[in-house]
Order: sequence, then C-alpha cells, then structure tokens
Amino acid sequence: MTLCIAGVMGLAGALATVVFRELLAWIQILLGGGDIPHGMVSLARGMDPWQRFLMPAAGGAIAGLILQLASRWLPRRGAADYMEAISVGRGVIGFRQTVARSLSSIFSIGSGASIGREGPMVQLAAMCASLTGRYLVLPPRHLRLLVACGATAGITAAYNAPIAGALFISEIVYGAISSATLVPLAVASVVANIVTRQVLHYDAVFHMPHFEFVSGWEVINYLGLGLIAGLAAPQFLRFLDASRAAFQRLLFPLWIRMAAGGLIVGALSVINPAVWGNGYSVVNSMLHTQWAWQAVAAILFLKMLATAASVGSGAVGGVFTPTLFVGAALGALYGTGLQSLFPAGSLSAVSSYAVVGMGALLAATTHAPLMSVLMIFEMTLSYEVMLPLMLACMTGYVIAQRIRPESVYAKSLAVNRNFRVPVRGERR
Repeated sequence: MTLCIAGVMGLAGALATVVFRELLAWIQILLGGGDIPHGMVSLARGMDPWQRFLMPAAGGAIAGLILQLASRWLPRRGAADYMEAISVGRGVIGFRQTVARSLSSIFSIGSGASIGREGPMVQLAAMCASLTGRYLVLPPRHLRLLVACGATAGITAAYNAPIAGALFISEIVYGAISSATLVPLAVASVVANIVTRQVLHYDAVFHMPHFEFVSGWEVINYLGLGLIAGLAAPQFLRFLDASRAAFQRLLFPLWIRMAAGGLIVGALSVINPAVWGNGYSVVNSMLHTQWAWQAVAAILFLKMLATAASVGSGAVGGVFTPTLFVGAALGALYGTGLQSLFPAGSLSAVSSYAVVGMGALLAATTHAPLMSVLMIFEMTLSYEVMLPLMLACMTGYVIAQRIRPESVYAKSLAVNRNFRVPVRGERR
C-alpha cells in the first residue's frame, strides 16, 4: 500500500511541476509577445536596455506585494517549507501559503530574477503529497514520508535525475540513507521520471557533451578542481548570507526591498542579458561552445552578483541551479587555464572540466556528495565521468565541510525558518 501511494505521489508531483513550468512559459510568452525558444536570456536580449533594467524591478515589486499580503491575511498553518515538514514538522504544509509563495516566485522568475525554479516546483509537489496524506488521515510519521515522496518527484521532474532525486531527500533532508525511506522515494522518483519524459516528453534541462577522459594522470587535475570548489563554496554561501543581511537592514517594506533587488539584476542585465533567469541556456552554451576565459570570468562575476541580489532581497526560488551555473563556470575557467599550460590534445576538453565543476561545487555547497555524483552521472550518462567526478566531489565536500559545517540548505533554513537541518554527523 505504501509503495502504491508513493507511486501516486510521483504522478501528482510530476503534474504539479508541469503546472508551474507552463505558468512560467505563459509569463514568458506574455512578456515577449510570442514563443521564446531559449528562455529568459533570449527574452532579455530581445528587449531594449531600459526594458531589461525595469522588468526585474516590476516583477520583484509584484512578488513582494504578494508575500506581504499573504503574511498579513493568511495565517500560517503547518510548515512553510517542505524540508521543515519532513525533518522536524508533522508533514503538514499550508495550502494557501504555498500557493501564495509559488505565485510570488512565478512573478520573480518570470521577470528575470537570477534564481532557480526548482525550489517552488518541489514545494508544490510536496504540498500535493501533504494534502493527499491529510485527506487519508495518515499519522505524522507516514505523512512525512509521503511529503518526502512528493518532494522527490518534484526534484526528479525538474532535473530528469531519478536516482539523484531520491538521494537528495535521503542525504540532505533525512541526513541518512535507509531502505525504509529510500524504497518509496525511489518508486515516486521513477513514476515522476516516466511521466515527465515518456508521457509529456519534457527534455533534459542540460544537454551534456560527450565526456572525454584522456589519461589516468589527469585525475590530479580534477583533484585540483575539487580543491578549488571546496574553497569557493563557503565563500559563495557567505556572499549570499551577506546579501541577505544587507537587504534585511534596509528599513523598507518587503516589496520595496524585492524591487531594489530587481533593479540590481536589471542594471546587470544591461551590461550582459545572460544574468537573467536560472542560467540553463548559458550553461548549455558553455558546455558546447568554446568561450574565451574573459567572457567566462565576466559572466561568472555578474551572475553571482545577480543571484546574491535576488536571493538576498527575498525572492522565492532555489539556489540549486545557480550553484550548477557557478560550478560550470569555475570548471570552464580552470580547464581553460590548464589548456594554456599543456600541449594540445594532452588534456580533456574544457567542457569536461565544466561538467565536473558542476558536481564538485554542488557537493561542496549541499554537503551531499553521493547525490551530486549521481546527478551529474545521470545527466551525462557516461561512465567515464565517474572517476574524476567522484574524486572532485568528495574532495570539494570534505574541504567545504571543514571550512563551513553547515550546508546551503541548513544555513538558509536556520535564517528563514528558525530551525536547523541537522549537520552531517550530529545526532538527530
């Protein structure tokens, strides 16, 4: 019975993410005056500079007003976040609060905010599971598991990574992997993947190139990439924390703070429109075309500023996808530097370092190395990536945890929800 319900939650979670995607696509079409084939960056490039400057601010103001009105008129019932509902709550996620936050995120993301859409998508999927469990009058222990199945389905549908989707909840939220939880999570993940890929024909968000591993000695280079990711991840998270603190010190209503964050993103997009959105199209471009190192460094710097402005101002969205963006850019910079030092043909392609960089920084920020390895593996479907990827991810994770024991999710929830996701190694 549990596995059957888990499968139903996989279906419901996948459909919830579809609704969110279609609403975002509708916003893009509305703003762009037609179908936008390459997402927010394509939309931004088709606008005049003054439109790019003002659009994120307008979207941020509307998104902030929605959050303010929701906090004033909608009493909080249950957990505000799926991680809270699973780890320390009773599995109850408020319907009206979730809808309000999802609507707010649609306006933020749809107007160019530099955040990921995976957070609201997963929250919607988890809410559907919570409503189902409450309708069935399940006890808290089973309700929490049902919410976890819904969240797993959302992650799988967002990234086309069924194994990593199940491990995301196991490693990050539960803090441990056990058959009692992993089996139903896997069932929900498989159903969600079948629905999104085989039935609805959604394509993968990242189109990975063929991974090229030239020789065994090159693992030393990937070890160095893991070291850089482990050192960079805590600084990236501190940068996001500093942005949150700076915006919270502003004595203005939330909608003004979010509009200010949008103005920063808009100003940066006048310089380079590629800072808009979650960065899928830019990462795909890095993986398949040769970028000059100056161009990679510039977009990395601008994207980090835009992400900090969006996250710090209070926009509802995920940091998972921006982390993959930063990791890909770091890997591309690192690979480009190595290419200039060694003879032609003696190293893997720059895109190979970008792929491993995505996994290494993801492991260093989430403190979930197994999930990170399997997610990149599922995206590439290449066994050759496993050896350098495992080495870089484990190295990045160990170094980052020594510098900063809390992951990106633990810190975020401690700030915004007044509770802590257990740090790996602590007793629950």
